Amino acid sequence: MAGDATVLVTGAGGYIGRHVVTALLDRGARVVAVDRAARVPGGSRVDPRATVLGVDIFDADEASYEALHSPDVVVHLAWEAGFHHGSPAHMSRLSDHYRFLTRLVAEGASHLTVAGTMHEIGYHEGEIDADTPTHPQTLYGIAKNALREALEVELRGGPVTFQWLRCFYIYGDDEANSSIFTKIAQAAERGDPTFPFTTGANKFDFVEVHELAAQIAAVASQSQETGIINCCSGTPESLAHRAESFIAERGYDIRLEYGAFPDRPFESPATWGNADVIRRIMASAT
Repeated sequence: MAGDATVLVTGAGGYIGRHVVTALLDRGARVVAVDRAARVPGGSRVDPRATVLGVDIFDADEASYEALHSPDVVVHLAWEAGFHHGSPAHMSRLSDHYRFLTRLVAEGASHLTVAGTMHEIGYHEGEIDADTPTHPQTLYGIAKNALREALEVELRGGPVTFQWLRCFYIYGDDEANSSIFTKIAQAAERGDPTFPFTTGANKFDFVEVHELAAQIAAVASQSQETGIINCCSGTPESLAHRAESFIAERGYDIRLEYGAFPDRPFESPATWGNADVIRRIMASAT
């Protein structure tokens, strides 16, 4: 992608999207950012260097390819109820996402970079790569997996560059998140002396949100690496270690109450992403 390419970012006002917009702008891209909050004057928190649109992406007239500034690259991050994996919105909105993306392709889009999730995989022990079978266990994972499979069928053999961002466990900018780290921060700021916790023994692949944004911007800025691309650290870390590190980094006076809650039986003892491809992309981007 040329440094002055136009990149459309949907979900630009979201937890990840705001950081992706800034990362792309810092790389020299012209960014068109779709943020529903921009419908209200002064409502958007997106980097002001971007062209911000408050359009409904599911309205074919309001969000046509031309109305979206005929982007060279589409980075599709928009997704309703992403923090609530059991929400029925994941399935009810699935066809809308499919129609939006395939419509943009029909109208001229030639490069799609779409956010997926490691929750497409379901229960899995060990490393996850692009060929790991998917058996999603939540409506969120099922919907994302279905969108990926539908786009793979729709776009195969065609000229469109297609990249599926399989994002792992995200932390950072925790005031804008709804994670366990957000809840720890809220408890600490209330002055709670302890925070009820599991054993914390499960190991996950944690990626800080600014690093994730840099990875997404780097993926969208090239077309050599396509298909499923893990956006991750490549390193398993116990939930206990990450939580204790979070408390120490923030200087909170709060103690984790281990064993207050049972470990969730549907979560793997340890799972992480194969980071070979994203490391290759990041090395080429510097």
